[in-house]
Amino acid sequence: MSFDLGAFGLLLVGAVATVVVAFALTLVVARATGRHSVVDVTWGLGFVAVAVVAYVVSGVLGVGDALVRTVALALVAVWGLRLGLYIGWRNRGKGEDPRYAEMLGDDHPPGAVTATVLRKVYLPQAGVMLVVSLPVLAAMVRASTVLGVVVVGALLWLVGFVFESVGDAQLAAFKADPDNKGKILDSGLWRYTRHPNYFGDACVWWGVFVVAAGHPLALVSVVGPLLMTYLLVSVTGKELTEKSMSQRPGYDEYVRRTSGFLPLPPGSRPARAT
Repeated sequence: MSFDLGAFGLLLVGAVATVVVAFALTLVVARATGRHSVVDVTWGLGFVAVAVVAYVVSGVLGVGDALVRTVALALVAVWGLRLGLYIGWRNRGKGEDPRYAEMLGDDHPPGAVTATVLRKVYLPQAGVMLVVSLPVLAAMVRASTVLGVVVVGALLWLVGFVFESVGDAQLAAFKADPDNKGKILDSGLWRYTRHPNYFGDACVWWGVFVVAAGHPLALVSVVGPLLMTYLLVSVTGKELTEKSMSQRPGYDEYVRRTSGFLPLPPGSRPARAT
């Protein structure tokens, strides 16, 4: 199973250019709307843009396996479009996200573009997007494939997509009921993991990696899902969310009976360890 390293390098250059353009456009929109939280919409759509550019360029170069290229594009496009549209819908009519307001300080003018904004918001997300996209680029230059590997990757992606999309839908429905204000969602998928959306996100990217895997050089792209999983569990996902939720009544009990990340039967093991 060959791997075109030269073509991969060209795709990487294309990915860098795509990410730069995507975040530059996001800065323009942020200034116009006075909200840097629009970058959350770019998070999903940016990956789609990278995948589309990589698919087109690899096609022009005549590299890669048609099945793997198409599957990789489809998986990223479906995931990224759903996420971008969902976040755009969720944030419609709202002001700046409290996370960004706290990060940038109360004296930061709405939508202002400063060194602090670039350093704390845009550059880190752009860097992570490039690293996480590596399996997508690797998938585009694989010259052959094993159908079973592609199927396993697609199935893993599907598990993640269901957890993320269903978890988001359940949370949105829960928040839409005024009677639930200040309460804890502990039904549906949220009964088995405190973060079905983050678990699903991690599975999505491990699935894309499996689709791309099959050659030693492609295996190096494992840094992508590893970084995404680390961020979801220990940095911007689970840890940050639980910090803001910890003061809600009943949350400690919810933590004690519900797995922190991996879906498990309620109370099956100490949740803080998972």
